[in-house]
Amino acid sequence: MLKPTTSSSVTTTALVSAERDHDPALIVVFLRGGADGLHLVVPHGDDGYYRARPSIGLRRRELVDLDGFFGFNAGLAPLLPLWKEGVLSMVHGAGSEDETRSHFEAQDFMEHGGLAAGGWLGRFLRVRPDIGHSPLTAVAIGSQLPECLRGAPSCAAMESISDFGLGQHVPENFAAQLASLYAEAPGALGPAGANALAALGRIESLHDDAYSPEHGAEYGDDAFSGGMRQIAQLVKAKVGLQAAAISLGGWDSHVTQAAIMDGPIKRLGVGLAALVRDLGPARLARTAVVVMTEFGRRVGENSAGGTDHGLGGTLFFLGGGVTGGRLHGEWEGLGSELLQGPGDLPVRYNYRDLLAPVLRRQAPGVAMDQVFPGYVFRPLASLG
Repeated sequence: MLKPTTSSSVTTTALVSAERDHDPALIVVFLRGGADGLHLVVPHGDDGYYRARPSIGLRRRELVDLDGFFGFNAGLAPLLPLWKEGVLSMVHGAGSEDETRSHFEAQDFMEHGGLAAGGWLGRFLRVRPDIGHSPLTAVAIGSQLPECLRGAPSCAAMESISDFGLGQHVPENFAAQLASLYAEAPGALGPAGANALAALGRIESLHDDAYSPEHGAEYGDDAFSGGMRQIAQLVKAKVGLQAAAISLGGWDSHVTQAAIMDGPIKRLGVGLAALVRDLGPARLARTAVVVMTEFGRRVGENSAGGTDHGLGGTLFFLGGGVTGGRLHGEWEGLGSELLQGPGDLPVRYNYRDLLAPVLRRQAPGVAMDQVFPGYVFRPLASLG
């Protein structure tokens, strides 16, 4: 057992296996605040978009065109190469059946996977055939464990991988002494201790002061990029990471939408692009990234130059197995007769249906009815 190191916000005790070198990793990015998918991936080919947003609608010259109909918000320009390389796709009209339009209720419902106990990602890790047992099987970047990871067989919340170590005040030869003790320990304790020390060595070799991103990746200096950098380091450290969760806030754009969202959009684009570049093609092939939000925004702009809480949002998928370079699902338009309630983009694609193919690729044979109990799946064929 490794002694915990303590930072200002987290204390962690680690027992890490050195044997889990090729685990596929699932990275879940949650955009908290109800991100406006129509401001992220703009349907500039739909005149209904400009009728609904005469003041805040982004003009074609302000966008990064994708396919002649949809375009990225300019802040997502770093993602364009990933789109062209076929490792990035999106789905409009995605979300859950929750219609409260309450941030807290919608987030809880989505992260729990419905009304079930615990979180959907925690259940996935618990029922997958190759269940992991290291405290680093699942990692939440931040000071708190998100609801989606509740019930995971093992999980750690951290703000830095330097939170894992033997402690700040240990003798210089303490690790060598531990190795000698484990070498003489009977039964499974000896190999477990040796593996833990070996894995700890890998983590310590990737601490911030010694780490250089690969493949020309350039992270930002904000907390989100810092978290994505930490995740890349853990993937490379080969410590059995199977899932990581990270949040990016600041999306509640009731007023002056561009001013509210420009910062988070740029942070999202830079952080995602840097992670993908840093991992490189081989690691990315074993990695899946899902970007989700609790709900989208109303289609029409409000009197304050913003958008109010809506229903259908946008999910992003990056990484191995993604049929990228396209938006999945059908675009039915933004005419008033197609909207729901006070003017919302309907939820045409339940997030569980969109997540299921990703989870099956990550862990073939996993029972989806155990991950999302009680849900009747309606798969979107183009996602696999």
